[in-house]
Amino acid sequence: MFEAKQIYVKLRRSIFDAIDAEALNNLNKDQLMKQLSSAVDLLIERENYPIPAVIRNDFVKQLCDELVGLGPLQTLMEDESISDIMINGPDNVFIERGGKVGKSEVVFIDDFQLQEIAKRIASQVGRRVDESSPLCDARLKDGSRVNIVIPPIAIDGTSISIRKFKKQSIDFEQLVGFGAMSPEMASLLRIASRCRLNLVISGGTGSGKTTMLNALSQHISENERIVTIEDAAELRLLQPHVVRLETRTAGIENTGAIGQRELVINSLRMRPDRVIVGECRGAEAFEMLQAMNTGHDGSMSTLHANSPRDALGRIESMVMMATASLPLEAIRRTIVSAVDLIIQVSRLHDGSRKVMSIAEVIGMEGENVVMEEIFRFKPSPHQVDGKVQGEFVTAGLMQRSVLYEKARFFGLVDQLNAAFNRGP
Repeated sequence: MFEAKQIYVKLRRSIFDAIDAEALNNLNKDQLMKQLSSAVDLLIERENYPIPAVIRNDFVKQLCDELVGLGPLQTLMEDESISDIMINGPDNVFIERGGKVGKSEVVFIDDFQLQEIAKRIASQVGRRVDESSPLCDARLKDGSRVNIVIPPIAIDGTSISIRKFKKQSIDFEQLVGFGAMSPEMASLLRIASRCRLNLVISGGTGSGKTTMLNALSQHISENERIVTIEDAAELRLLQPHVVRLETRTAGIENTGAIGQRELVINSLRMRPDRVIVGECRGAEAFEMLQAMNTGHDGSMSTLHANSPRDALGRIESMVMMATASLPLEAIRRTIVSAVDLIIQVSRLHDGSRKVMSIAEVIGMEGENVVMEEIFRFKPSPHQVDGKVQGEFVTAGLMQRSVLYEKARFFGLVDQLNAAFNRGP
């Protein structure tokens, strides 16, 4: 008796050879499933394969997924408990569920099948991936972000990384419920967003930067015009007046690329109240700072860094990419006048995500940037069932804080005081 996988490969080859691509386009999913079911039953009986009904139904679903979906990936995409899918070749598929990464039972027939699915993902959003262009960033129809690397760059077979898009944005109440922050921190961040502070969210890959950015955006006034700039659109803004811009890679003739820097420059001509850059990673940081400094208060962005102090260093480096002639002190003064708060988020070893620090950029002392940490997560040396324990502590908010001044201007001082259990 053949193994089920070998039988599926034989059935797949026979059905795919016989299928009419034009007829396929005229069938809805239910009709396709019925026709595939009849074809599978016919071939199994003809070859006398001892395949039970449950496995036959599984074969039909796999074939349908491959013809009109994403093949073996489709089941993982439909599982809402999975947040990330990481494919390292046809036999190594890993998933993240509840902050923990583990190997999935899903496998691909071979790298050719995996590569065909990768090309289909890219083509759906007008991008391509082949030997001449082996790297690709794309976005699925549901908003999930995809990165693709194919051989010869990917040595062990095609690599696909998918950050699944959550259908509903997580708000501050949920983040407090998850233990990602304290209620006082949530109150402070709500006020910071409403008061139009310029915010930078710092953290590693998968730490929750975009989740935090989405939560902050929920407290922007509906009367403001917002321009968002992303490599792959992930932000879910609920306001009515939003312009969403997305970068574009070069075409077949290696022309037509539009990067974040060009989009940030163009956004300033669009009369925005706020500019939100999904992630600063290069020279666009200079234009982002210029936007924050020229009347676009309340602008936000994320970047990769391990601490608020490291985040400042990253911004300095990115600005230097844009203008190497600008002295370091001038760059630091630009950063100080532009950035108000840095929110540091992390994914810990137990899979939980926490806001590790909220720090305010105060000013300059000599050539150094002065920061004041408002909140931080203080871990406990003891763990329960492998879970990180600790508490969120605060040294309070200084009266000369820009947040305090903005809260006074927006009539939110009482709410700000309440966050620190302090009288007016």
